[in-house]
Amino acid sequence: MALIQKKVVVKNRQGLHARPAALFVQVANKFDARIIIKRDKEEVNGKSIMGILMLGAEKGSSIVIEADGDDALKAIEELEKVVTSEE
Repeated sequence: MALIQKKVVVKNRQGLHARPAALFVQVANKFDARIIIKRDKEEVNGKSIMGILMLGAEKGSSIVIEADGDDALKAIEELEKVVTSEE
């Protein structure tokens, strides 16, 4: 198992709210890896829409996506696409 962390900047104009948060959770749940999102001192489960919404990550904010498990690398790659998508 590997623990992988990647710092990314939220580029979606809505930030990680509503639809982008739902998409993030949908993608995260395809993987067995444990997924955590960190922003400042907060840390939430990447498979929980309520957790992601509580982060309040607006466009331009930096977050760290952390994945731990056999498919961690693939999970990070896919989730980074969701966060850095402009739509």
